[in-house]
Amino acid sequence: MTELEAFTVDLAREAARVSLPFFRGRFDQQDKGGAAGFDPVTEADRAAEAAMRQLITARYPHHGVIGEEYGEDRPEADHVWVLDPIDGTRAFVAGLPLWTCLIALRSEGQPVIGAIAQPYLDEIFLGGPSGAQMLRGGQTHSLKTRACAGIDQAVISTTDPDLFTAPEAQAWARVRAAARLARLGCDAYAYAMLAAGHLDMVVESGLQVWDWSALVPVIEAAGGSVTNWHGEAADGSGQILAIGDPKLRAPALAALGAAALPGISTPA
Repeated sequence: MTELEAFTVDLAREAARVSLPFFRGRFDQQDKGGAAGFDPVTEADRAAEAAMRQLITARYPHHGVIGEEYGEDRPEADHVWVLDPIDGTRAFVAGLPLWTCLIALRSEGQPVIGAIAQPYLDEIFLGGPSGAQMLRGGQTHSLKTRACAGIDQAVISTTDPDLFTAPEAQAWARVRAAARLARLGCDAYAYAMLAAGHLDMVVESGLQVWDWSALVPVIEAAGGSVTNWHGEAADGSGQILAIGDPKLRAPALAALGAAALPGISTPA
């Protein structure tokens, strides 16, 4: 494990130390969704991101940070950390252990190290130069996406079909009709299961840069891919297609293509 990969694990553990005492307990929360619908943010979100930012500043003061809760600090730096302290805050509020902490390190604008961490289950899914691995209970296990003969054999996931626009919902319905099984409500934990070889495809839209940056190194290091709905590198369109087996790419893109948004440069 490289120095920066080890530091990513340190960040995940610090976020866990701060956020876990709030889980299934009492905490302040606010609704930032307004007319768009319930979109909570809790004191656990803010405290976890603040703790990670403090570690980054202390260890790598020249690095930049982009975080969901506290915005941008030197986003033009050569190395930029992209933080989502609690992805799946709705699950967190509901007491469901499907929320994660997402941490990515970007170099020259591209995510090169990523972590998907589920503190309650003591799981950290890490991807980077040293490969893809899961850390749990003091043990390390390699991650590998699984083979899938065709989309009719695929287990797929999205967080909530109601979050799609009408054209996106139609595209998702085509994919779901072709697949063997669909699971909902997993947020970023679904991507961890794809990297671990339990899911075959995840389809999402409306994601921000902190929602998807950490996924890319984990899934790619495990043998899969993360693209937009055109099959291009993930970008600011917010539409994400993650697959474990390359054989699924063409049929998935064919089903999604009519609803694919124009590519948008990733935010700085």
